[in-house]
Amino acid sequence: MTAVETHLNTPDASRGLPPELANLLANLQRARREIGKAVIGQNAVIEQLLIALICEGHVLLEGAPGVGKTLLVRTLGAATGLSFSRIQFTPDLMPADVTGALALVPDEQGRSRLQFQPGPVFTQLLLADEINRATPKTQSSLLEAMQERMVTAGGRTMALPRPFFVLATQNPLEMDGTYQLPEAQIDRFLFKTIVEFPGEDELDRILDLTTGHATETVAQVLTAEDILQGQSLVRDVPVASHVRRAVARFVRATQPSLAEAGKDVRKYVRFGISPRGAQSLLLAAKGHALLNGRFNVSFEDLGEVLMPSLRHRFQLNFEAEADGIDAQKMLTRLFDATVRSAV
Repeated sequence: MTAVETHLNTPDASRGLPPELANLLANLQRARREIGKAVIGQNAVIEQLLIALICEGHVLLEGAPGVGKTLLVRTLGAATGLSFSRIQFTPDLMPADVTGALALVPDEQGRSRLQFQPGPVFTQLLLADEINRATPKTQSSLLEAMQERMVTAGGRTMALPRPFFVLATQNPLEMDGTYQLPEAQIDRFLFKTIVEFPGEDELDRILDLTTGHATETVAQVLTAEDILQGQSLVRDVPVASHVRRAVARFVRATQPSLAEAGKDVRKYVRFGISPRGAQSLLLAAKGHALLNGRFNVSFEDLGEVLMPSLRHRFQLNFEAEADGIDAQKMLTRLFDATVRSAV
């Protein structure tokens, strides 16, 4: 029996968290507070990053320049103690600059031999900065790493360190010199997280924190072992059969080619949520429940992770754009009609 199931089967009078689960939850909450010291006004974004971390998922961060996307990733690295690499994606970046390549290396006798030199992808926390500035060929060099946690180069297939977590940033405002991410790569991201502009109070705190001599020091409160443990425990969080069935009903309702689809879906949707998208939604809901100290998935958990899980997987057609249809509003309506109505 798993740790989560043991907790669920403990009588209320003596119910107590298993030590490993209690420690994990406490450390995750400490990580949330530590990151919040340096990253002001982005509580929802911080929560989504921690959910993705324990769900073994990658995150695409989208936001205007200067809202703290790179700071967020660096602070996450400081709080978790994971090895960290940063790649600045540019149009002239080559796949070997990401994965590594064979190079001639002199040995002790002065003779040269071929040896694989690992690229920056061989790390635990990878910041792919402005990923949409690289060519599709270079973008595709991350596909195997993100899905299989492996890299094939120089005639060898090599495992990446665990945990392995990609945080990619992109700027939605600048289109010149950028290359739109293909659907196959976008689908590798568990979340597409929007980093919003801070409010007035948060902006005041940011200015106070960053324009003086005082700096916030972020302590390491998580380890790689904690994260691996969380990735194991999150899959033990149970899901009631009617909740799982509601997710299946919702996903089928987004498919324009199926009989369950409504008139608007058949008219406006280019393609709906894939089975991988359904898996991401349910796994992220497990992570949300666990992060908030609950040990079963509710409809509220699904609602909280709906947009970051699916906004990048649901695409409308040109007719929808011409008619001013909003994809996120349509996704919310479908969710309310098929999932919330089951409550």
